[in-house]
Amino acid sequence: MAEAFLEHVNFTVSDPAKTAQRLCDWFGWHIRWHGAAIHDGTTYHVGKTSSYVALYSPGKPNDGSESSYETRGGLNHVAIVVDDLDATEQRIKASGYQTKNHADYEPGRRFYFDDEDGIEFEIVSYS
Repeated sequence: MAEAFLEHVNFTVSDPAKTAQRLCDWFGWHIRWHGAAIHDGTTYHVGKTSSYVALYSPGKPNDGSESSYETRGGLNHVAIVVDDLDATEQRIKASGYQTKNHADYEPGRRFYFDDEDGIEFEIVSYS
C-alpha cells in the first residue's frame, strides 16, 4: 500500500493574514498561497512543501460558542511537531499567549495553548 500523509487541515479564523503571519513566525513556515474563497471569504495556505494549514475567513463571520469537545465532528486540537520545544514556547509566549498543560511522557514533551479564535494547539517535541 502506498504511504499516506495529511496534506492540510482547514480552520475558520477571524483574520487569516494575521494568523498566517504568527504561524510563520512561530514555526518557520511560509505562505504558500492566498486568495479569494467561498462565501466572499479569504483563505491563506501556510506551511511547508508537503503540508499546510488553510486559514479561512468568510465574508460575514459567525462567532461559534459551542465546545469542539462536545460537538460531533468538532476539531479538538492540532498538534505541531518542533525540534526545540523550549525556544518555540518562548516565541509563542512573546506573542502574548499563555501556555498550559505541560507534559513530559513517552515519546515526547509537549504543551498546549489556545489562540484568540479558540483553536487549541499542542506543540510537541520528540527530540
